[in-house]
Amino acid sequence: MAQKIMSTGRGGAGKSTFVALISRYLKPPSLLIDLDPDLSLADMLGVDFGKEKKRTVSEALYDVIEKRRGSSGTVTIFELMESLLWSDCLYESKGFDLITLGTKLTEGCFCPPDELLKRTIPKLAKNYTNVVIDSPAGVEHLNRNIASDINDLFVICDPSEKSLKHIVRIRDIMNGVGIRYNHFYLVANYEFDEETEEYLRNRGEVYLGKIEYDANLEENNLKGKSLLELPENSPALLSVKRILAKAGYQIR
Repeated sequence: MAQKIMSTGRGGAGKSTFVALISRYLKPPSLLIDLDPDLSLADMLGVDFGKEKKRTVSEALYDVIEKRRGSSGTVTIFELMESLLWSDCLYESKGFDLITLGTKLTEGCFCPPDELLKRTIPKLAKNYTNVVIDSPAGVEHLNRNIASDINDLFVICDPSEKSLKHIVRIRDIMNGVGIRYNHFYLVANYEFDEETEEYLRNRGEVYLGKIEYDANLEENNLKGKSLLELPENSPALLSVKRILAKAGYQIR
């Protein structure tokens, strides 16, 4: 059974950065699932869906819905989409596989693509050692309960009062909607100093450490280069490596 990992937190805290960096150290094979509509995780991993002729879940689902309009077929949209997830939406590489939700193409909420992922994540997980979910900003995605069983939840924090309140909201919502988790971890982003780190250490949660500032990481993001190209002595990589080790992961 795959280890299910989720990265969550406020917008801009560094959720996608954390997922991109830990993907370098997790025991393969790993499936990364990007629930953020802006495709930032793919960019950080150097994956161009257009060049790879892959589609987001929302794009593929939209096409299926359009083709089904007026049809009286007995096969459901979700049954049609399950096969497309493998053929059209799954980007495969040596280090990881990637599926991304993408931007919604119809009016309304993300309910159809979310429901599709909710149904298929348990099936997909059978083929991987790790399933890593990069959450969108905020807490609304938690209410949709896309993944109800999480082994390790990593809450990426920024040094603000809103971020501290966000920690409480995350726990309350997860407990309220029935999302089960084994570990609830706090991780500080690079903006924390020693004084503000103390707030996280004294929260009563398991604090794993801080993602260190890395000029090369900032430059790679600015130029659209993959974070997987960072050198082994990268401060950000080394700090994430320590965070994973503290959480009990075997580093590859």
